Amino acid sequence: MLALSRWFIKVGMLYFISGLMLAALLLAQPVMGWSARLQVLRPVYLHFLFIGWVTQVIMGVGYWMFPRFSKEKPRGSEKLGWTVLALLNIGLILRTIGEPAMALSPRSEFGWMLVTASLCLLLAGWGFIFNTWGRIKER
Repeated sequence: MLALSRWFIKVGMLYFISGLMLAALLLAQPVMGWSARLQVLRPVYLHFLFIGWVTQVIMGVGYWMFPRFSKEKPRGSEKLGWTVLALLNIGLILRTIGEPAMALSPRSEFGWMLVTASLCLLLAGWGFIFNTWGRIKER
């Protein structure tokens, strides 16, 4: 398996574990009598599971398994693949910090995090599509 695919999948598994732990924390919150303010972590756990886990595993497996682009560049641009991995995780980390911060204290000083996170995630998605599109073809 390619190093880039391994990184996508392993990092995705870390987000899966983190997302499950956050879900357990949120489920235990009413029973344990913890502060209802923990609910600001709900979007974080959803992002961990859907973007951190599902999206990264799909991208990692796709980068590895889709048909070859050409003999010279069988998987498209490896540099773009690493850039997609970096952008996806930078965006997810910024969102993890910025979204609860904005929910707890809605001030504009946290807004840049959400804008930057959204831009990183958007560019990561476009980069993956750009790098993979040519590999989806008839035999």
